[in-house]
Amino acid sequence: MSIDFAGKVAVVTGGAMGIGATTAELLCQLGARTAVLDRDGVQGLKLVNDLADKGMQASFHACDVADADSVQQAVDEATRLHGALQVVVHSAGIQRYGNALSVTLEGWREILSVHVDGCFHLVRSALPHLLAAGGGSIVIVGSVQSVTAVVNSAAYVTAKHALAGFTRSVALDFAARHIRANCVMPGAIDTPMLREAASLAPDPAAVLRDCARAHPLGRIGRPEEVARAIAFLASDWASFITGATLSVDGGMLVPTGGMAFQEGGTGSAAKQ
Repeated sequence: MSIDFAGKVAVVTGGAMGIGATTAELLCQLGARTAVLDRDGVQGLKLVNDLADKGMQASFHACDVADADSVQQAVDEATRLHGALQVVVHSAGIQRYGNALSVTLEGWREILSVHVDGCFHLVRSALPHLLAAGGGSIVIVGSVQSVTAVVNSAAYVTAKHALAGFTRSVALDFAARHIRANCVMPGAIDTPMLREAASLAPDPAAVLRDCARAHPLGRIGRPEEVARAIAFLASDWASFITGATLSVDGGMLVPTGGMAFQEGGTGSAAKQ
């Protein structure tokens, strides 16, 4: 017995690249008719055309998640094209750096509009369709920064914390109507966004090595490893899971003080 989305319809925001694209492809492979929502039309169309060439059912819908009308139109188009909606994945995200003094007001608002407003717009647009279908599953892509913090990332950390809270709120409010909502919390994953962030440093390779070291498993994660967790939570295999935050982080959240402390702190001294 395997996870099966045959006959189901899924919507994935941020679906043109990274975790979102990998998730859209996996859902298609598992049988779902999948709508890819993204503002990147070039990559989005390329993805759905590649999926179509492999015999899968996917469509691209240009969408800016920060714009409520854009999201509503894309979700409505997806359901008209594919049918009743059962699976919703919010993976759209961007990164801007700065602390509470240095982050620009524009950067702060942009981060929150994509992550928090974007998630709200998607869920608000999708809920009537899920309710009409008799229920469904919502999976929100948070981050280890949904429960921790990274320096110089005030807006991103705030947004990711908000997503964890919003997940729990939706899960509680709609549980009786057969809608589940869960959040995955990835660690460092090898995506274009991570590569772009690393490129801002004088030595991008060193940044990636440090990211790998931060995980007890000793490496950066792969997008498909997060996509599998999303597919599990969206599937009937997770039918008794709602309001949960699932770490997909190679153990990053486990070591007290991080791996550097584990390798050189009090516990390591006891091993000598």
